[in-house]
Amino acid sequence: MQNISGNIRLAPYRRTEWFAPRVAVSFLSFCLLAALLISWKPIQLSIATVFLFAGPHNWIEFRYFMEKMPARWGKSKLFYSVGLGGVGALTASYIALFSLGQSWYLNAAAWTVSIALWNTVMLVWLASLVHLRAKQTKRRDWSWAFAAGFALCALAWINPLLFSLALVYLHPLVALLFLDRELKRARPAWRKTYHLCLALLPLALVLMWSHLIHAQGLPVDDALSWRITQHAGAGILTGVSSRLLVATHVFLETIHYGVWLLLIPAIGMGGSVWETKRVPLASNRKGWPRAVRAALVCGLFVMLALWIGFAADYATTRDLYFTFAMAHVLAEAPFLIRLL
Repeated sequence: MQNISGNIRLAPYRRTEWFAPRVAVSFLSFCLLAALLISWKPIQLSIATVFLFAGPHNWIEFRYFMEKMPARWGKSKLFYSVGLGGVGALTASYIALFSLGQSWYLNAAAWTVSIALWNTVMLVWLASLVHLRAKQTKRRDWSWAFAAGFALCALAWINPLLFSLALVYLHPLVALLFLDRELKRARPAWRKTYHLCLALLPLALVLMWSHLIHAQGLPVDDALSWRITQHAGAGILTGVSSRLLVATHVFLETIHYGVWLLLIPAIGMGGSVWETKRVPLASNRKGWPRAVRAALVCGLFVMLALWIGFAADYATTRDLYFTFAMAHVLAEAPFLIRLL
């Protein structure tokens, strides 16, 4: 019995010893190949990645958040109320701000001030969530939350547009934090290998930048190419090659999509994404299993509609997607803070 028991205990270690290095090599190979291809055709791959993966990765995120949402909030009622309420209010104000900007009701100065105000409210909301989470756990000292939040507010007012651009580039990296939390929960033995991958990830960026830093800017002969370069910050970082900016943004978004579509479902969801037995809102005896399944099906129809929209008018659909997708960007905050 002792030998059998020993074999059972050794099996997970042997699997990790064999599997984790191969995952690391595959991950780094993927990053290097992606960096090479994206450097070659940044505009084309920006269009392709958003078309193929934007909708599916949002659906997977929605499914993941449903699994993390408790059926009864209990002592976390205030945290989730502030969290989800903030998502709704900030998304609505962002859409309104975008609409006013597109309709030219806001001049350049008013637009800049509005962006700074929105960023300020968002940062205070984040600090409040960290504070509320800290009250629920005594494991860490998070008393610095508001000090850090107000310091970032100052930066947001010094250069609102540059601060917003920094958020565009930082957002894709949030997926890596979710993956780290899931590895800590389900595959703790893999985290050292994963952290090594993260440490080597900047190498792919450095190789890309060294190749593109003196590259000629991308041609913007059409409205779509102009939108893509502006989204990557070509209108703000005028001294940097637009090819480098677009390639960097597409590279980070590609990793973001890969983590949500492949790694988190494999590690964090366990089994089919259609199984709802691990979704508290569906499995709880006072839950709503039919509503959960209906929401998942509805999400599939939204994803299909997005593909149809991209095929019919890519430029307009892209603008609408990146406006309404602010909801999923903001929704990541309360769920990630809850996992810390």
